[in-house]
Amino acid sequence: MNIGNLKFDNIAFLAPMAGIADRAFRELCAEHGAAYTVTEMVSSKGLTMGDRKSGELLTIGSERPCAAQIFGDDPEIMAKAAVKCLEYSPEVIDINMGCPAPKVAMNGGGASLLKNPPLAFEVIKAVAEAVEIPVTVKIRTGWDGESIVATELAELAEKAGAAAIAVHGRTRKQMYSGEVDYKTIADVKKAVSIPVIGNGDITDEQSAALMLEKTNCDALMIGRGALGNPWLFQRINAYLGECRVLPEVGVSQKMATMLRHIERIIEYKGEYTAMREARHHAGYYTKGLRGGAALRREICTFEYFEQLQELAFKVVKENE
Repeated sequence: MNIGNLKFDNIAFLAPMAGIADRAFRELCAEHGAAYTVTEMVSSKGLTMGDRKSGELLTIGSERPCAAQIFGDDPEIMAKAAVKCLEYSPEVIDINMGCPAPKVAMNGGGASLLKNPPLAFEVIKAVAEAVEIPVTVKIRTGWDGESIVATELAELAEKAGAAAIAVHGRTRKQMYSGEVDYKTIADVKKAVSIPVIGNGDITDEQSAALMLEKTNCDALMIGRGALGNPWLFQRINAYLGECRVLPEVGVSQKMATMLRHIERIIEYKGEYTAMREARHHAGYYTKGLRGGAALRREICTFEYFEQLQELAFKVVKENE
């Protein structure tokens, strides 16, 4: 599989997730087999106006190749933002046309462009003409069940110069509920010659294989399934590439990885911010463990990394 001049031997990619897929998480997933990552989405307006947080979101570490993701509905501003992204040396510029969050979709960005394919075409064309690195697009199947436009939009994206397109198999109205629409992703694959990346409900090796079987897509984009589970990428790589099922990850490895994850957030954002973000991540790492609910309540009171370390030792002792 290729995106422009980028060649991938493995096809398990990390999806861009606002508030989750920061540098620390992207690096961790890349270390565990994610072949490609995408930054959290950045406002094109904020970026072109010099917003400090936008720069932080676009900072890329060892998790390469990595795409810088931007959103907006003004072709000129999006083009300027894409050029601005080049300062952070991404391998790809990704355009978000699928975010369902009201603060994005109700203000012209993200999934709102699903309702206006001609404008989406102009945005993609402007960005593709502004930069020399590959430009990709992430979309949903449509705004709602009555307006499935993924195939039309994919054809327009290819015509506008996009090098690949990722399709989340749900509408904006569905948000993250309901079943994945494999048929529409398959229709997109048949309609375009650029690579199609399937996204939605990939949580294990079997669901990864099902996405490939049902859609014939070129790569897989994994989002929520990787939360507290960065090993999913290497498991999918082994299953699809070598027909191997890797052994389950033990509690001690889960806790060690969780601590390494939070330590890295501390390195990049400081302990105050990291320990608040740790409450969310630790909830996933402790899911399914004995006494998990009580552990998650306890984690929400933590202020210091040492408290999390003590809890991790306790969890290992009680679950192994």
